[in-house]
Amino acid sequence: MSGIADEILRITGGGRQISPFSSRPGGLSLSDAYRVTAMLNRKREERGEKRVGRKIGFTNRTIWEEYKVYAPVWGYVYESTLHDLSNTASLSLAGLAEPRIEPEIVFGLTGAPDPEMDEAALLSCVEWVAHGFEIVQSIFPGWKFAAADTVAANGVHGALLIGPKQQIGLRAPEWRKALSAFEVDLLCDGRVMDHGHSANVLDGPLSALRHLVKLLACDPVNPALGQGEIVTTGTLTRAMPVARGEIWSTALQGLPLEPIALRFD
Repeated sequence: MSGIADEILRITGGGRQISPFSSRPGGLSLSDAYRVTAMLNRKREERGEKRVGRKIGFTNRTIWEEYKVYAPVWGYVYESTLHDLSNTASLSLAGLAEPRIEPEIVFGLTGAPDPEMDEAALLSCVEWVAHGFEIVQSIFPGWKFAAADTVAANGVHGALLIGPKQQIGLRAPEWRKALSAFEVDLLCDGRVMDHGHSANVLDGPLSALRHLVKLLACDPVNPALGQGEIVTTGTLTRAMPVARGEIWSTALQGLPLEPIALRFD
């Protein structure tokens, strides 16, 4: 497993692709893949990278059949992959393998969630909410892989770009209601490419967060969520391929967050 982590580390950021580990002799189980996740994180931290949060992938049930992955997975977000859209109008696609864009809801944690919390209690651990884009990539050609491969590849995470943050404050009941019933359009160069809604991500972003908390409670090698971590909850639409020169944007309905836009270089 350490060899798998080393192989992934060598190609990270280079836009290179490799054969899926699940298709190699001996294969790769999901539990072993999360051990690779822990090893890869340790190696990235040893070379100076700072872990700042998590990404949840495949929370959107409408894309499960497309990728042949039938349950959510997660990966780490690093300071080096995190961007503030107020300071970043564009993103270079250099070093990303078959990149795709995902409109997501992002939480900033003010406390450590407990797996026994319901969604109302879980929201008390959230300091702010934002709209963002996750740029995902596939180090496996053609986006063909098994669930264990995506886990080992850090949840296919490439970059996370976050829009303006809104504090939860005293408006938790309003936020909880809004987070369960909003819609989003994903546009490329002004043309709607896909439409999504909150229920796509395990019935809502808070449900996705709760699922992650429970997953981590059963994980013997990766830490639970902690105060100050960022969690992006999964794509609200299909993950769409992107290319240099395109401008992607969103339009939200039913959620008091600003739309976001990003140009690819």
